[in-house]
Amino acid sequence: MNKKSLRDVELTGKRILMRVDFNVPIQEGAISDDTRIQAALPSIRYILEQGASLTLMSHLGRPKGKGYEAAFSLQPVAAHLAKVLGRPVAFAPDCLAADEQVAALKPGDVLLLENTRFYKEEEAKVKTDEMTDEEYKAKKAELKEKQKRMAQKLASYGDVFVNDAFGSAHRAHASTAVVCQYIGVSVAGFLLEKEIKYLGNAVNNPERPFVAILGGAKVSDKLAVVNNLLDKVDTLIIGGGMAYTFLKAQGHDVGNSLCEMDQLDYAREMLAKAKANGKTLLLPVDNVAADKFDAAAATQVVGNDIPEGWMALDIGPQTVAAYTAAIHEAKTVVWNGPMGCFEMKPFAAGTLGICHAVADSGAISIIGGGDSVSAVNQSGLAAKMTHISTGGGASLEFLEGKVLPGVAALTDK
Repeated sequence: MNKKSLRDVELTGKRILMRVDFNVPIQEGAISDDTRIQAALPSIRYILEQGASLTLMSHLGRPKGKGYEAAFSLQPVAAHLAKVLGRPVAFAPDCLAADEQVAALKPGDVLLLENTRFYKEEEAKVKTDEMTDEEYKAKKAELKEKQKRMAQKLASYGDVFVNDAFGSAHRAHASTAVVCQYIGVSVAGFLLEKEIKYLGNAVNNPERPFVAILGGAKVSDKLAVVNNLLDKVDTLIIGGGMAYTFLKAQGHDVGNSLCEMDQLDYAREMLAKAKANGKTLLLPVDNVAADKFDAAAATQVVGNDIPEGWMALDIGPQTVAAYTAAIHEAKTVVWNGPMGCFEMKPFAAGTLGICHAVADSGAISIIGGGDSVSAVNQSGLAAKMTHISTGGGASLEFLEGKVLPGVAALTDK
């Protein structure tokens, strides 16, 4: 990575402003899963050990951007962070009115700002409903100016900006990218550095054979990913709902399975590209089909043609075996997206089988995407994976070959 990281700057006595991803599930005022908080702790502890003060900022959920909403307040996160850190964490109830609290911070002190998305200018997103082009341009310009002022205010809280929120690095928001324009130096935290290292090496300099596994519901969600990875992988494995668009493109009957008719030409293009490039593209050879989308549905294992009135909701045992064999040949594996509707027990075997295959492969294994991460955590095999990404959308855009604004804005080495 050609961007400065925490180790490249002097922190002692400095005011550090750090963007974290504390977008965690909160139920009845308590954090139900603190994985993202735990992921930020190495950077937080390092900064405090270096004798700096620390102001943290994050978003939580999708508030309307019109001010305070209790359901999206980060105040419970401040209390939870204080427990896991073992030190007090102050809380600023307005992220743009925290000057006095920031000024009062001493080395070793921690302050968490309220949800940055309580301000619409954080995202500067314009809804285009019933709006002319002229009105859209005027509104966008107005919001961009407000976003600039928000970023300037946030930047005034620190001498050094640290981005450790990979999950938001694909967004050009006030607190992720624009803030970098108004602060002396901007660096990557340890988590962001680790994400870029593993994903970057996998995409640009993988140990071979390089196998990518793509699943999930729709081909349209992963158009650019499939296209980009076919230039880089040795084998591309496809499962989940998106597989049935590919099977339909090959002339198979898919019954009531999820199939994007408007993506059939694209699927044919990708099948042709794989063949022309000498790449292996694996599709299911058998499937677990159901007569309805229900955990209590009648099921049967069928081949590549799904009977009329039935829908494929998981890959079958022969497919798991074929995919496992390809994965065990790999030196690098990237996995994004489940193989079926794993949330329902009758359709979880395919995804669980891939979890075991990746865990047992001995390859460098990188897991990205919320559903894939959930599946790995549920399988109890997370400790056997080399790297589990904290950013679903960000990891997907990275695999597409896109530049992430939150990374591009950091200071070059």
